[in-house]
Amino acid sequence: MSTTTKSQIPLTPEQIESFGEELDAIRQRVLADRGERDANYIRKVVRAQRGLEVAGRGLLWAGVFPPAWIAGTAALSLSKILDNMEIGHNVMHGQYDWMNDPALSGKQFEWDNACPADQWRHSHNYMHHTHTNIVGKDRDIGYGVLRMSEDQPWRPYYLGNPAYATLLALLFQYGVAVHDLEVERLTTGEAKLADKRKLLQGIWKKVRRQTLKDYVIFPALSGPFFPFPLAGNATANLVRNVWSFTIIFCGHFPEGTHEFTEEETEDESRGAWYYRQLLGSANLSGSRPFHILAGNLSFQIEHHLFPDLPANRYAEISAEVREICERYGIPYNVGPLGKQFGSVVKKICRLALPDRKGRGAAQRPVAGHDGEEARVPVAA
Repeated sequence: MSTTTKSQIPLTPEQIESFGEELDAIRQRVLADRGERDANYIRKVVRAQRGLEVAGRGLLWAGVFPPAWIAGTAALSLSKILDNMEIGHNVMHGQYDWMNDPALSGKQFEWDNACPADQWRHSHNYMHHTHTNIVGKDRDIGYGVLRMSEDQPWRPYYLGNPAYATLLALLFQYGVAVHDLEVERLTTGEAKLADKRKLLQGIWKKVRRQTLKDYVIFPALSGPFFPFPLAGNATANLVRNVWSFTIIFCGHFPEGTHEFTEEETEDESRGAWYYRQLLGSANLSGSRPFHILAGNLSFQIEHHLFPDLPANRYAEISAEVREICERYGIPYNVGPLGKQFGSVVKKICRLALPDRKGRGAAQRPVAGHDGEEARVPVAA
C-alpha cells in the first residue's frame, strides 16, 4: 500500500497550530448557527423511523403473505438502521442537547440495541473519541478480537481474523454490548470477572429486554403466525448488524488510515489532536439517502473532528475540511463503499498472517509533544 511520509506532509509546529485554529473556526461557526433546520431535520428522521417501525411490525403480523413479510422486514430493517445510526449514535454524542428536548438528550437516550446506552457512552464517546487509533488505548482497533494494526503483535490466534470478522459483523450489536467487558483481558487474567459484575448485570438486563421485545412479545401478538414476525425481526437485526459493521469499519480501517502509539500522543496539542483524527479516519462517497442511512458516518473524518456537531452538517463542511487538507498537504481519505470495504477485507486477511520478514517499517508524520516533527514507524 502507499503510505504517507514526512516528506509528503512537511508540517511545522506553526502549521499544526494554524491547522487546528482553522478547524476550530469551523466548529465554532456551526455551533453558533445551530437552530431550527437542525431541529427539524432530526425530528423528521425520528418520525420516519417510528413510522417505519410501526409499518414494519404491522406488516410482519400479516407475514403469512410473502409480499407483506418482505415489505415488513425491509421497513423494520430501515427503522433499526435509522435508530442506531442517524438517531441513537448521534443523539448520544450530545449533538442535540442544545434543543433541551428530553427525548433527544444525549445522557438519557436509550437505543434499540443490545448494548446499554450508558456503557456505549463510555466505550465510544469517551474511550474511542479521546484515544482514536491509539494502539493499546482505543479498543475499537479490533474490538478485542481482531488484529487490525501491525502494531498489534501477531499470534497464531489471528489466523482466524476473517472468521472472527464475519462473526462480529453478523452479531455486531452483541460485540458492541460486551465491548467494555475487555474479554481479551479476562482471558489472560489481567482482569477478573468479579470486577465486571455491574457491567454484566447491565448487559444482561438490556439483552433480555431486546430478546423479549423482538423474539417473544411481538411474535406472540401474531398468534399462530408467530414464525413470520420472529423471522422478520431476526432478519432485520441481522441487516442492521451487517450494515453498522460495514459503515463503521469503512470509516476506520481502509488502507491509508493510520494508527498511533501512546508515546506519539503525549501532551498532544489541539492541532495535533485534529491531525490524528484526520489521519485515522476515512470517508465514503454516495448519495444523500446513503449518508442518512449511514448516520452520516460516511463522513467519518468530519465526525471524528467534530463529534458534537449535528451530523446533518457534515456534508456541507466536508468540502471546507477537504480544501484545508489540500492546502496543508494532508491526505483526505475518501472513496465509494465497494472500494473502501474491499480494502478493509484485504487488511483483515493480510493481518491474519505473520508479518513478512525484512519488510521495512512504514513511516508517518506526527507532531511530538514539543510540537516538532518526527519519523515514527507506523502500521501499514
